[in-house]
Amino acid sequence: MPFASPADLSPVPQAEAPRDCPLCPRLVIFRHECRAEFPDWWNAPVPAFGDPDAWLGIVGLAPGKHGANRTGRPFTGDYAGELLYATLLKFGLAEGEYRADPADGLKLRGAVILNAVKCLPPANKPEPREIATCRNYFEAALVALPKVRVLVALGQIAHVAAARALGLPPASTKFGHGAEAVAPDGRILLSSYHCSRYNQNTNRLNVEMFESVFERALALRDG
Repeated sequence: MPFASPADLSPVPQAEAPRDCPLCPRLVIFRHECRAEFPDWWNAPVPAFGDPDAWLGIVGLAPGKHGANRTGRPFTGDYAGELLYATLLKFGLAEGEYRADPADGLKLRGAVILNAVKCLPPANKPEPREIATCRNYFEAALVALPKVRVLVALGQIAHVAAARALGLPPASTKFGHGAEAVAPDGRILLSSYHCSRYNQNTNRLNVEMFESVFERALALRDG
């Protein structure tokens, strides 16, 4: 259903941007360029994906052009999704089979995926004002997910967005792989290097490093 409303596909429909969200002019222009070039792609704000009763929130940066911007589901159809969904399946946070297609029937169990920025940015680099503007949607999603007690941020931009949403001062909540911080209300922020192709190919991030963050999340869940 390539032209559905994001809210139709989301576990937190009340927190989704409309399909033609007008708030970031640069991203709107890029969206229309993509729609002209690839009219069968999703080309809209990408909704959250996962369990509305999730205890774990996974925070990404923004849709990839040939991944979520094409398919309409976070981390679906690009290299980063291969490692992310394999990890979620390994640790029982997903069930089914990931086939890089939003129609593959994959479901998340106890986890939900959110992005700090819901629309595709040129060169995968959102500007600060775009991150700030999209914060309203991101924070509304967290409000709509009251059972989320642990957040895993993938990359520094996601880390900063999550820290702010949790009431943690970004300047003193340092990003690093495996970094951990406790919010004033007891929620916990874990951070990981992003599972991008670049980070994997340069061995900045490997499978064992990535899995260790989710092992820690599960340990926190279990007390």
